[in-house]
Amino acid sequence: MNGARLRYRDEGCGPALLLVHGWTLDLEMWDPQVRALRNTFRLIRLDRRGHGRSDGLPAPQRDSEDLEALCDQLALARVAVVGMSQGARAALGFACAAPHRVSALILDGPPALQADSDPEVPLQRYAALVRRHGIDAFRCEWARHALMQLRTEDPEVRALLAAMIARYPGNDLRHPAAGTEGPSSGLRLESLPVPALILSGEYDLPARRQAAQQLAARLPDAELAVIPAAGHLPNLDTPDTYSKLCRGFITRHSPRETS
Repeated sequence: MNGARLRYRDEGCGPALLLVHGWTLDLEMWDPQVRALRNTFRLIRLDRRGHGRSDGLPAPQRDSEDLEALCDQLALARVAVVGMSQGARAALGFACAAPHRVSALILDGPPALQADSDPEVPLQRYAALVRRHGIDAFRCEWARHALMQLRTEDPEVRALLAAMIARYPGNDLRHPAAGTEGPSSGLRLESLPVPALILSGEYDLPARRQAAQQLAARLPDAELAVIPAAGHLPNLDTPDTYSKLCRGFITRHSPRETS
């Protein structure tokens, strides 16, 4: 797909819902939502290029193209999209490029769009760490980052997160130029004709909560919601609350389609 083989899963029935994960994660982050929503929606989730078991180098500037190509391959005329963290940029890029194909957007923990990189994630320092000490040194440090801290004590959820970080190949850190973020500050958000729900965990970083508020102010049809007792990974911290919010918002805005 666009020069890379991407792993995806397609399960459930109902209106199509495309789930897009964040940096260093993969499609298995959505396991709790699949269990909760598979009888309501057709759930499509992918490993973004260079993540999980997809090949290629991570290329955030190409993620929106990959989402469109996946929808073409599956003959999906119209989808709702959930984008988490870096995946929120991909979801927005896809919606801006093809608004007629997106029925609703849920943007979870989005980074600031004014910058072309994420100031909370020191990629240059991580790349230097990988060069000096290898990928496992980065994985250990990243697992301690505030963005990766879970509030839940559920051992299965904690094991899931640890396994995803352990799977992350880190090729963008080995080849830093390949992982450069594409420009997202130029997206024409003020005229995007797609309803959006912007989510933040109660204990997410202040900069992320501020970015969510700024994004909601730019979109013409946006709602804000804060998920209690959750950090940057609310779908894992409080999966029942998260899935309920997704179900309610998407049901309001997605027609009952089988494709």
